[in-house]
Amino acid sequence: MDDQLPPATFADKPTLRGEKVLLRPVRLAEDLPMLRVMLRDPEVLRYTSDSYTPVAPDWDEAMERRITDWYGTRNAQPDRLDLIVVDRATGRGVGEIVLNEWDEPNRACNLRIALGPDGRDRGLGTEAVRLLTDHAIRRLGLNRVSLNVYAFNPRGQRAYEKAGFKVEGIRRQVLRHGDQWIDDIDMAVLAEEWA
Repeated sequence: MDDQLPPATFADKPTLRGEKVLLRPVRLAEDLPMLRVMLRDPEVLRYTSDSYTPVAPDWDEAMERRITDWYGTRNAQPDRLDLIVVDRATGRGVGEIVLNEWDEPNRACNLRIALGPDGRDRGLGTEAVRLLTDHAIRRLGLNRVSLNVYAFNPRGQRAYEKAGFKVEGIRRQVLRHGDQWIDDIDMAVLAEEWA
């Protein structure tokens, strides 16, 4: 941790700047159009859902209310950190990145990321993961940041490996995807490796 700054907490909602991305707190009115696209994107649904979702759910009034209620409270959560991934080249939000499942006594948490169509294949995800992992370890004082990636997402696994995460194990056949069983790969980075 930086000795010049007081330790951060999950209640702090920072803006983190990289070369390609900016990670910032949710601005509901500004981010809602991007969130609508991202949350209905077939690739996001495939790689982030814990059940097979071949078709995006209808976006009706009830869905809109659930999404606005959820994202409208993200900046007030003291036990998690939800940030919007902004493409610095365009100034537009392209996804979200989250630290959650905080295990305070063991100084550990989970990381997850979802990028919509405008945020893929340009290294934005790798940089976003590095920025937030660095914040988790150096500013929040965490010892361990972990994540899971489905085996049918090799692009995601490569991005996490580039960001410093290592495979720790495989949970076999955790997702029924159509007529296939899909493994879930456990990955993590430790503070001692990050230094």
